[in-house]
Amino acid sequence: MPKKIVLVLGLALTGLAGCTQGINPTDTDRALIGAGVGATIAHVGGHNVVRGAAIGGAAGALCNDVRLCE
Repeated sequence: MPKKIVLVLGLALTGLAGCTQGINPTDTDRALIGAGVGATIAHVGGHNVVRGAAIGGAAGALCNDVRLCE
């Protein structure tokens, strides 16, 4: 799959994950969303899905700690 499609899909999923702003999600909610997005991007890109989910989950859980998703 071309890298351009993967990039567009990743940006779209990241935007979708941002839709939780109005519901005040917990760290667990953000971790689950991040894990799902990370696993999907890894699968589409042909990489390790478990590693993608782990990285996405960690990023989702910690994004408010670095004031990225407030």
